[in-house]
Amino acid sequence: MINKELAAKINYQINRELYSEYLYLSMSAYLEDRGLPGMANFMRVQAEEEHFHAMKLFNYLNERGGRVVLDAIEKPKTEFDSPLAVFKESLEHEKVVTDLINKLMDTAISVNDHAARSFLNWYVDEQVEEEDSFNTILDQLELIGGKGHGMLMLDKELGARTFTPPAEEE
Repeated sequence: MINKELAAKINYQINRELYSEYLYLSMSAYLEDRGLPGMANFMRVQAEEEHFHAMKLFNYLNERGGRVVLDAIEKPKTEFDSPLAVFKESLEHEKVVTDLINKLMDTAISVNDHAARSFLNWYVDEQVEEEDSFNTILDQLELIGGKGHGMLMLDKELGARTFTPPAEEE
């Protein structure tokens, strides 16, 4: 049976991952409205990833004898200053998620839950990738000044992104 404090924090993280899904869908809608279907696609795929993250935690908590408790999902922001602002806010959001994952890992360490530590390592690594991905796009957006042909090229590139769930480790 999983430690009650750890279970409560995993529940909180499940709800934060679902909020992340909702936020990225809102960003996708904004970008679609701005005529950037590739960037909108990137955010929809990001939303799918966040849903996958939530369900991975959901299943883990159930496997460990905990009980999943879902809360209301707060309304995400719907208006942004620009596509560049969307990606800046995305990076800041991922930094918050990284902090939450690190605190979750700290709890697993403090309650000496080796299974949870092993499980959470995947999330620690995933957050490194998430922040790097948004940093790279931000660097590109800043290089092109958020407009012109470069913006259209980046939009096309981001439109090619698809979601492929990670293979389960053996």
